[in-house]
Amino acid sequence: MRTVLDVTAGAGLEAPVALDVVRDFELRYLDEPVELPATSQRLLALLALLARPTPRSLVSATLWPDADEQHAGASLRSALWRIAAVPGPGLVRTCGTGLALAAHVVVDLHGLLRDTQLVLATRQPPAGLLGAGEALRRLGGDLLTGWYDEWVVEERDRFRQLRLYSLDVIGTALLDQRRTGEALQVALALVEADPLRESGHRLLLSVHLQEGNVAEAVRQHDRYARLLDHELGVQPSALMTALLRGCRTGAVAAPGGRRDVAVTVG
Repeated sequence: MRTVLDVTAGAGLEAPVALDVVRDFELRYLDEPVELPATSQRLLALLALLARPTPRSLVSATLWPDADEQHAGASLRSALWRIAAVPGPGLVRTCGTGLALAAHVVVDLHGLLRDTQLVLATRQPPAGLLGAGEALRRLGGDLLTGWYDEWVVEERDRFRQLRLYSLDVIGTALLDQRRTGEALQVALALVEADPLRESGHRLLLSVHLQEGNVAEAVRQHDRYARLLDHELGVQPSALMTALLRGCRTGAVAAPGGRRDVAVTVG
C-alpha cells in the first residue's frame, strides 16, 4: 500500500495526464475521467493555479482557512493520500517542504495563459485561435464555474479579463478578414459574457455595418445606450458613436477606431 510520501512516484514518467480547470474540473488519465473527492479536486486545482512549488502550510491554510494549523495539515494529508491512490504516475511532487503538480500533468489553463499573454504583447491572435469555433471552445468559458472559494474567484477574474481581451482581438481580426459570420459569433459571446463591456457591442455593431445592416447597427447602439444609462447612468463612448457616424460618409471605422473597414451604405 502506498503512503502519502509516494505522491511523487512515477513523476519522471511521461504519461497522458490532463487536468482541466477551465469551465469545469476534470482529471483524465489515458483519456478516461478520474473521479476524486472534492477536497482532492480542490488541492489539484489550487496547485494548477499556483503553477509553482508552494509550501504545504500555505496550501493547507488556503484550502482550509477556518481550520487551525493542525486540522488543516491533517486535511491536506488526507487529500494527498486520496490523490496517491489514483492509477498511473503520481500527480503531485514534493519540493522540499512544498508541493507542486507533477511535470507530466498537462493543465489546459497554462496553455491558454501563454496564448493570452502573446495576444497582450502583439495584439494579434495566435494562428491556432484565429477562428471562432476554436477560439470560443478554448476561451469561451470561465475558470472553475460554480466554485466560489476566494482563491478561485480572484484567479477567475484575472483569467476572465485576459480571455475577453483576447476574444476582442480575435473578433476584430476576423472582421478585418471579412469573416463576418465568425466575427458575429465572437461578438455575441462577448456581449453575453459581459453585457456592460463596450468592446463586444462595438464589434457586434461593426459586423452589422460591414454586412450593410445599418438599421440593425442603430438598434444595437440604442439598446446598449439604454442599458448603460439604466445600469451606470452613462452613455456609450465617442469611439462607439463614431462607428455610426461613418454611415453618413459610407466608410465605417473598425471596432478599435481605425477607419480601414470600408462599407457601402445604401
